[in-house]
Amino acid sequence: MTARLRLCALSYHGPFRKAAVVTFKPGMNVIYGASNTGKSFIVDTIDFMLGGKGPLRDIPERVGYKHVLLAMESTEGEQFTLARAVDGGPFVLYDGLFSEEMPVEEGTTLADQHNERRVDNLSAFLLEKLGLAHKRVRRNKKGDTNSLSFRNLARLVVINEEEIIQQRSPLSDGGYGMGDTANTSVFKLLLTGVDDTSLAAARTRSPEDQTRDAQISLLDQLIADYRKQVKNLAGSEELQDQLDRLEGAMEGQSEQLAISETSFRKASTDRRDIAKRVEDGRNRLAEITVLLERFTLLGAHYRSDIARLEAIAEAGTLFGALGQVDCPLCGASPEHHAHRDDCGGDASLIASAARAEIAKIASRQADLESTISSLRTEAVSFERRLPGLEQRLSSLAGEIDRVVAPNLKQLRSSYRQLADKTGEVREGIAIHRGLLDFEDRKTKLERETADGGGGSGTADVDLSTSTADKFATVVRGVLKAWHFPDVDRVHFDMKVRDLVINGKARTSFGKGLRAVTQTAFSAGLLEYCVTQKTPHPGFIVVDSPLLSYREPDGAADDLRSTDLNDHFYSYFDAWGDDRQILIIENTDPPANVMASPQATMFTGLQGVGRAGLFPEPDVSHDTPGATP
Repeated sequence: MTARLRLCALSYHGPFRKAAVVTFKPGMNVIYGASNTGKSFIVDTIDFMLGGKGPLRDIPERVGYKHVLLAMESTEGEQFTLARAVDGGPFVLYDGLFSEEMPVEEGTTLADQHNERRVDNLSAFLLEKLGLAHKRVRRNKKGDTNSLSFRNLARLVVINEEEIIQQRSPLSDGGYGMGDTANTSVFKLLLTGVDDTSLAAARTRSPEDQTRDAQISLLDQLIADYRKQVKNLAGSEELQDQLDRLEGAMEGQSEQLAISETSFRKASTDRRDIAKRVEDGRNRLAEITVLLERFTLLGAHYRSDIARLEAIAEAGTLFGALGQVDCPLCGASPEHHAHRDDCGGDASLIASAARAEIAKIASRQADLESTISSLRTEAVSFERRLPGLEQRLSSLAGEIDRVVAPNLKQLRSSYRQLADKTGEVREGIAIHRGLLDFEDRKTKLERETADGGGGSGTADVDLSTSTADKFATVVRGVLKAWHFPDVDRVHFDMKVRDLVINGKARTSFGKGLRAVTQTAFSAGLLEYCVTQKTPHPGFIVVDSPLLSYREPDGAADDLRSTDLNDHFYSYFDAWGDDRQILIIENTDPPANVMASPQATMFTGLQGVGRAGLFPEPDVSHDTPGATP
């Protein structure tokens, strides 16, 4: 009995998250329901756990999960679980099946890269389980071979929603020309069980051949690196359209930004001017207050001096009116009074001098009062104007803080984001152009290699017509079992490496029928290998095979009026334990399939059935430090 593998469970684990677990049974498994619930992410994760490059897409629901487990078993009864970090890297192999919890025992580390000289890698481990260890497959017309990697098989059994509608052969990886030879050799290996180990090179390799091979190898590495980068990018045309839109948006944003900056500068200038006027007014008012205090004190001195001088003048006048009396100055009696240097003896002169001094002080006092009056008028003016200026300043500052500055900040941020996005899009376009250039160079080199070896008459892949016809007959049986419309003739064309149905190339159908026939190709291949007892992983995973029921290209691509949906599921429901399929669909399967324990519905609604792949966050379990 040929050994095969089965998927048992896929699960995500994180230190503060509930395990996200999906289980699988032999035969048919169906996951259907709402969009954006993680269905296609299951397909991506299975491919990732079969050696696909990481890391996994960083979707919000995946946050908090650190490891992925894929539990598997062989048809010979061996059970094992593969563990891997969500960021990629090597695998850890554990004996037994694990899904609800992470294994606690120590496992065996397996490298994620295939290495034909070692056995401690995932590819070698899985190939050994299938009896395909140390097999070789042809890679060009000259007969050069490569070591078989499990990734060569994975691309034939895990078909995502993008691959299932591609307008190319299931044996094509989207490259140019010669790159499909290895895929067809793997296809031949599965159909016949015979690899290309004994295949000898068709001719001696010249130095030119070796140079071309080295260049092709380098270009393969560069192309692989560039394809990693463009994996999550749109196509070149879409990027160019996006760049045009971004540049248009940046132009409009630039105009708005210039207007906003002008408004901000004007408002800031006005604010500075008003603030200076307020500051100058406050300073002048403070200065006036100090001057008024001093001038008031000076006025009090003037009044005191006038009062004293008025007393002196009045006294002098009074002494003059008294007649012959003792001298008020020296005290001499009238008869002894004599004007000397130390006593003028004329009180009237003193009174006159006092009155002159009073007049002088009165003049100064008048000037002082005028100045005080002027200062008080100026102070009142400032006291009236300052509140208005302060209110205008506060209002303008508030407008700048609440409207002008935030608007300018937002526009600057938006412009910066547009500039960053524009840079990313330009970089993406450059990557696309670089990838096309590398692929063109590789195609030319492979064409030169093929032309140089053409004289040998060696075939690309020596798959016999009888074997290809047997496979096509199995696929025809699958399509008829599904009630595919008007299927009569099916054959496999080695030239295009694809099915021809009723004389029409499979790639000529609309995307919905391409999805159905791609699934038929994969199902037929597994059916053929089981019947003929040839190698095959034993399972297939298909995403959105019934696209014609949801998004048909047109009337010819629309299967909604047929019963293919019912017979499609009936066919797989009849599969035994020796084969397995996982069907991912957005459309509902028939009622009997929905009621089956091997069908799971993702509702997309929290609290209603199973919402999606990842459970709803639970504070008691998902928050660090929470009480369990």
